[in-house]
This record gives sequence, structure tokens and C-alpha cells, in this order.
Amino acid sequence: MLDILDKGVYDNKTIKKALSHYQNKQVTIKYDLGRNKYEIYPAIIKNLYSSVFLVELCNDKKTTKSFSYADIITKTIKIYDN
Repeated sequence: MLDILDKGVYDNKTIKKALSHYQNKQVTIKYDLGRNKYEIYPAIIKNLYSSVFLVELCNDKKTTKSFSYADIITKTIKIYDN
């Protein structure tokens, strides 16, 4: 798992900077749906904006999803390096 939250800094700017090292690289995203349900999929981090970032799923449809940096802070999603 990426060590973004291990450093004790929880703001959008530092999370964006940490994710910029993985831009256009494949990562694995674990999305917590609640009640012990998860979605796990490989994705490529495409674009980083001020409060959200876009990922392109590695499937036949080339689906794009967006997540906020708050999703990382609240641990709704976890990003793993491949």
C-alpha cells in the first residue's frame, strides 16, 4: 500500500504530490463499499486535479472513475503499488 497516510500529513496538496509519482502507472485500487464489501481492480492514475483524481480501469471498456483525496484520508479507498 502507498505510504501516504503513514507520514501523518492529511491534506490534499501532499496527497496529490504523493500520487503524482504514480501518474500514468498501473496501481491496484481497493474500494470499500461498506459492510465488508470491496471492489478491487487494476487502474492507471490519469489526471490529478485540486480535489479529485481520475483513474482509468484496466479493462476492455476503458472506464474512467474519479475519487477525491478525502477518500484516501477516510480510507474509503486504498491504493497499492504494482
